[in-house]
Amino acid sequence: MDHGGVSGGLKVMTDGIQQNLGTQGHGQGYLGNLKSLTPELVQEVTLINGPFSAEYGDFSGLGVVHILTRESMPDEFTLRFQGGSFDTARGFLAYSPNLKTTDALVAYEGSYENGPFLTPLGYRRDNLTANVTRRLSERRQAAIKANFGRGVSDSSGQLPVDEIEAGRLDRFGAIDATNGIRQWNGTMAGYLRQEGAQGQVLKVDGFVGRTLFDHFMNFTFLLNDPVHGDAFQQHDSRLQQGANAQYLRPHRILGATAYLSSGANFHGNQINVALYGREGRVPTGVTTRANAAITNGAGYLQENLSLLGGRLLVGAGVRFDAFRFAVTDRVAPDGSGVRAAGRWQPKASLSFSPSQQLPLTVFANYGRGISTSDARAIVRRPEMERVATTDFTQVGATTRRGGFSAQLSAFLIDRSNEQVYVPDDGSIEFRGPGRAYGFEAKSSLELNRFVSLNGGLTKVANAYYTGAPRVYVEAAPHFVANAGMTVTGWRGWSGSLRMRAINHYRLNGEDASVVAAGHTVFDLGLSRRITRDVDFSFAADNLFNRPYYETQNYFESRLPGQEPRFRVHATPGYSRTLIAGISVRLRRK
Repeated sequence: MDHGGVSGGLKVMTDGIQQNLGTQGHGQGYLGNLKSLTPELVQEVTLINGPFSAEYGDFSGLGVVHILTRESMPDEFTLRFQGGSFDTARGFLAYSPNLKTTDALVAYEGSYENGPFLTPLGYRRDNLTANVTRRLSERRQAAIKANFGRGVSDSSGQLPVDEIEAGRLDRFGAIDATNGIRQWNGTMAGYLRQEGAQGQVLKVDGFVGRTLFDHFMNFTFLLNDPVHGDAFQQHDSRLQQGANAQYLRPHRILGATAYLSSGANFHGNQINVALYGREGRVPTGVTTRANAAITNGAGYLQENLSLLGGRLLVGAGVRFDAFRFAVTDRVAPDGSGVRAAGRWQPKASLSFSPSQQLPLTVFANYGRGISTSDARAIVRRPEMERVATTDFTQVGATTRRGGFSAQLSAFLIDRSNEQVYVPDDGSIEFRGPGRAYGFEAKSSLELNRFVSLNGGLTKVANAYYTGAPRVYVEAAPHFVANAGMTVTGWRGWSGSLRMRAINHYRLNGEDASVVAAGHTVFDLGLSRRITRDVDFSFAADNLFNRPYYETQNYFESRLPGQEPRFRVHATPGYSRTLIAGISVRLRRK
């Protein structure tokens, strides 16, 4: 998933910094900066399944993923070296000094791989991360963080599936071998946190970031230009800055326990975004080019009450976001202008446990989320909806007894404007109001102190545009599932076997016969403590070597010697990939 602006939006945050990039050259809400996130530095991941928290605004229509990174490591020195299939090599080095009143680290991650492709991927990543957190007093601390990343690769792009099935094109081949990506990004951030004697928390943070992005792609091959081809370059150069203030306060209302969350946010972007025609990696002309300035200010308030001895929980909140979109179009001056927009977003929640002896809780949640459109489209078409809303309602029940837990819920999602990714130019289109409904189930079971099982599935019963005649939402999977078995600390071994599955789904809202292929893939991960300071790890992704496709889209293209035709295009999933590694930790704190 790299387009967090689709279908209402999935908001991704890292240490309070929004990763979704608005008015991005590759598509609204693009999440490319996540490539500078180092896995070993992830401390905690919070998942919110829906727009139910007033803390989050733009791109939060379907939920939020908030990643918190480490401020120090358990050991002063950490080294990890990995290698495996397809010329894969990776190294991780971290230094985290043992200081009395300061948590600190500096870490480097470097990796390279060629993938299973006939034209080597040449994917190189270099990430540098640093943090210094100072405890100024018992209840006050301040931090400075920095992250810098670079990514360079070639790519086969999306290939016509009919050519692969006919045997005229290898699944890992390429039609245009000049596709690829170049990206550099850097972020400086800091925060101040003050805790009160009664549990109050005041936190203020801010950041500034710089990103350079170039994406070289050719989706339609020779459709529009049979001589030179349709290859293009998507360019995005941006400076962004942001600030957040949050106040949390436990208190009592008429004898009931309550918890107040309040805050304000600011996010600004100054962007040079463009689309160029190209031959090889050389631009041949300017298709679009604009300077965009987007500002977003917001405030929110949310209150949660605990009643009946904690058996009844009631919550309500509200958020308001104000936006300003300013565009200077360097190709078509009549596409320049300034527009503004604002949206209120109410939230409500209720959960009830009938009895402390009965391990059952029923709940209901409602939230309105929002997702903005590309600033260029907003300025050019002032009549269109500038900020789409997603009204998300969820009801369900959860139970837990001993080592077993389960949850079953149903959902109804109404969108004021359905956002759809358009693969031929990497843009997002609003296609009118939409509705989706279905159910979700998940459970976990601890078999013993070493082994646990977990699984979940989501079934979308229907997803369609609400106009007439009825048109179904394309590129919307109706069934996804996951399952896993985890082993922890058994005779020195730990590991997991994971399964992920997705069924086939429509790629054309009016023709049910045009579908994307589903898949079921298993991944295995193992680790073993060799000595107190040394671990061995092994991973087998796509363990059973199942051929499958990841991104799949339906559009018109033309190949050499052929007439134009509509067909399914897809990005192949990796074949079996084996990776082994050694981790060394020195000077345990």
